[in-house]
Amino acid sequence: MSSITTPPATVILTGDRPTGPLHLGHFVGSLRNRVAYQQQYQQFVMLADAQALTDNMEDTGKVHRNVIEVALDYLAVGIDPTKTTIFIQSQVPELTELTFYYLNLVTVARLERNPTVKEEIRLRGFERDIPAGFLTYPASQAADISAFKATLVPVGEDQIPMIEQTNEIVRRFNRLVQRDILVETKALVPEIGRLPGIDGKAKMSKSLGNTINLGDSADQIRAAVKQVYTDPLHLLVADPGHLEGNVAFLYLDAFDTDKVALEEMKAHYVRGGLGDSVVKKRLDTVLQEMLAPIRARREEFAQDKGQVLQMLKEGTINARAVAAATVDEVRRALGLSYF
Repeated sequence: MSSITTPPATVILTGDRPTGPLHLGHFVGSLRNRVAYQQQYQQFVMLADAQALTDNMEDTGKVHRNVIEVALDYLAVGIDPTKTTIFIQSQVPELTELTFYYLNLVTVARLERNPTVKEEIRLRGFERDIPAGFLTYPASQAADISAFKATLVPVGEDQIPMIEQTNEIVRRFNRLVQRDILVETKALVPEIGRLPGIDGKAKMSKSLGNTINLGDSADQIRAAVKQVYTDPLHLLVADPGHLEGNVAFLYLDAFDTDKVALEEMKAHYVRGGLGDSVVKKRLDTVLQEMLAPIRARREEFAQDKGQVLQMLKEGTINARAVAAATVDEVRRALGLSYF
């Protein structure tokens, strides 16, 4: 007699390192997608404070302060704690335990070959002076993902090697214990994965100071828009302009909902006769309209940070219960349950 099996529920794990306020890059790359995902999937959003310490150990206060600040950004954009489990990584010790086990399933050479890790090491100038916690981040991420048996992890293309290494660890563990306890995951790459900074640099980054933050005031947004990189060859209004690498138009592509008017503006700019100031005025209008309600909600939630902390506590308790169940399975499979 055959039985009908129900496919496993789709579980999403995502999160951010709380090292500063979230910005437009976070919004377009992940935050607005999370608001949509929570309507149809079981979603866990992690404040990765422990992971943030791997390169912020000299300023732990920055990480501590930004946990609440990033949580405020989450709430402001519409991530609903009744639909999404928001939790603090360091307060789920089961993740650390899983990381410890997984480190026995991966070699130092394999960690060093991970393209994402190699690039991050280069960007931070560690050379051979690499913090061990930073080098072993793939094992930690594998623990985060597998603890919640996440089947989808939203990441940029540059993070796909991390997902591949997670699945390597999952497969090796399952082969070792001869049971399918852990589940493999898939990378969910957003359509717009990354926004350049206002200066035209490849990535909008807090450390580069080229961001527009979600909580910025109207004046701060306006000042930032004035600095947005356009076409350096577009010297006169009558000159034909170029769209490639033009940050103003990249931002409009991401946020302007009037696509017909936007295409007309692009055509006008390319043939000449449209100044950068007009384009930036449109961009300022679009961003002001989009960010004003987010800023207002953020300010409202910030009036009672105690309530925000309570929300994080409840989410963390729920997340820990899920992670503890997985750790219990892992311990039993490894023969580490004694009592």
